[in-house]
Amino acid sequence: MSSLSLAARDSSTMLRRNLLHARRYPSLTLNILLTPIVLLLLFVYVFGDVMSAGIGGGGADRSAYIAYLVPGILLMTLGATPAGTAISVSMDMTEGIIARFRTMAIHRGSVLIGHVVGSVLQAILSVVLVGAVAVAIGFRSTDATALEWLAALGLLALVATAFTWIAVGMGMASPNAEAASNNALPLMILPLISSAFVPVDAMPGWFRPFAEYQPFTPAIETLRGLLLGSEIGNSGWITIVWCVGLAALGYRWSTSLFSRDPK
Repeated sequence: MSSLSLAARDSSTMLRRNLLHARRYPSLTLNILLTPIVLLLLFVYVFGDVMSAGIGGGGADRSAYIAYLVPGILLMTLGATPAGTAISVSMDMTEGIIARFRTMAIHRGSVLIGHVVGSVLQAILSVVLVGAVAVAIGFRSTDATALEWLAALGLLALVATAFTWIAVGMGMASPNAEAASNNALPLMILPLISSAFVPVDAMPGWFRPFAEYQPFTPAIETLRGLLLGSEIGNSGWITIVWCVGLAALGYRWSTSLFSRDPK
């Protein structure tokens, strides 16, 4: 069997293993999924009228705020799901299964690939579920073409892949699952200080750089432009640079930790 065939076979096996783990322990996935849904409902039905009046500078229009909010919530979902990956990887490290995999005749990269692909699939599924809730409460994207929808899906997959590789590195570097969960917390906080809820221009001057110069804000603006037809500008290229850089960093970090001899 060629090296490529061996890698594909072992990676698919590890992918099935991680998907089975997710199915057997659904509470972690549900807890992560509930956070963006609760925030979506909270900001629409509790703060929606006030936020829309403040952003638009006119009367309250909850439907307009739903359209503004949903792209940010979808990206927030992607920021929440890698926490489960970090915890899962950390548990594999501390429970000794990674050490066992090192002694087996399997492709070394398949263990990490299985985690990454499984997490990206779960992240996309989570986005679909959150998106379904958004549609149920009134979100519509009637102006987006089929090509723009495809580009939006590619953007979500790219962002999910980048943050998943970072989460894998966090999980491998953490001494236990609790530490892995804490290490992944910034990925859940960053969307809260982005343009997800209000425009960057509406923020105080001293706070604006934190929201502007981080990966979630350009990704949200790009997704908002694809789904709603708003101006994207250079946000698309900035998002790609962020994602490629984070994915490369996470890949290098994870593989170096995985290749290190166990103590």
